[in-house]
Amino acid sequence: MIKVVIADDIQILRQGLKAILEQDGDIEVTGLAGDGLQAFLLCKEKKPDVALMDMRMPEYDGAYAIRRIKEELPGVKILVLTTFDDRETVDAALENGADGYILKEMGDDAVIRSVKAVCTGVRVFGDSVFRSLRETPSAKPEPGPGAFNLTDRERDIVRLVAQGMDNREIARTLYLAEGTVRNNLSRVLEKLELKDRTQLAVFAVKNNLD
Repeated sequence: MIKVVIADDIQILRQGLKAILEQDGDIEVTGLAGDGLQAFLLCKEKKPDVALMDMRMPEYDGAYAIRRIKEELPGVKILVLTTFDDRETVDAALENGADGYILKEMGDDAVIRSVKAVCTGVRVFGDSVFRSLRETPSAKPEPGPGAFNLTDRERDIVRLVAQGMDNREIARTLYLAEGTVRNNLSRVLEKLELKDRTQLAVFAVKNNLD
């Protein structure tokens, strides 16, 4: 059973999302929050598998909740569900540790699939969000892969991480031992001064390493 906490400042939307998710027998909504602080406190109490998070909420917004949850409850996956796909809002979510970002225009089945995918460790981005990540703020060209001092193997691993593969899937694809993948991934994160796979996936997309 996938346990979910929903955070949205509009009550009817919280209730509607709860009804949508609980149509699926594998999902249980364990709490509803009206702002980022309530979301954080509910996650501390309920310890859900996934927090479904709006970004723009009064007083304590989604970025606040994502940051606090990831600091104290790193095992909780956070899927942003919002109406905003501008670069500033997307960056605020992902830089604070969101595991996925989708828009409220998605159909009910797509939202359910996204919750399940994020729960298993797959990063989920809506089409317009993915395009926003690819956009650069200026005409300055992005550096090529060699500028980051990555080996060919490390670039292959980064590319597969950006596609949402876990270590076992990467090992199978590249015909490597899972421990080799894990060690290479650790070196990549150290080289690029990144904290985790989510930051690495975002970095890969922004820098055309995917």
